[in-house]
Amino acid sequence: MTTYLSIDLGDKRTGLATGDDETGLVSPVGAIDSTDPASLLKGIRDAIDQYAPDALVMGVPYNMDGSLGERAKKAQALAALLEQSTQLPVHPMDERLTSFAADEQMSQSGLTHKQKKQRRDALAAAAILRDFLAGN
Repeated sequence: MTTYLSIDLGDKRTGLATGDDETGLVSPVGAIDSTDPASLLKGIRDAIDQYAPDALVMGVPYNMDGSLGERAKKAQALAALLEQSTQLPVHPMDERLTSFAADEQMSQSGLTHKQKKQRRDALAAAAILRDFLAGN
């Protein structure tokens, strides 16, 4: 069994989710609310310490035409840094439309706009990991 920590890098918040390839169960575990690269890295390392994944899955927001935009390049740079600094394999995963899927999932939830914003990133990370596990 391989356990994963999924990362949805955002401009303000970075969502996290965990799951494994045996049960296929995925759980959103929260978000890191930081734009500071050092704080973000520390938050991800803390999550790695807490959840002890065997590998990471990094959401890469490709443009709709499949090209790499600025955000996708940032995600790839973070993935490379994490792979080097944690010695864990990092699997890139196309994350197009995962935030939309998270919004759809919450549309009938009765949550306030603020509550939805707080959960959206973790749900997007969970969607990324579900897609990854479905493809492997």
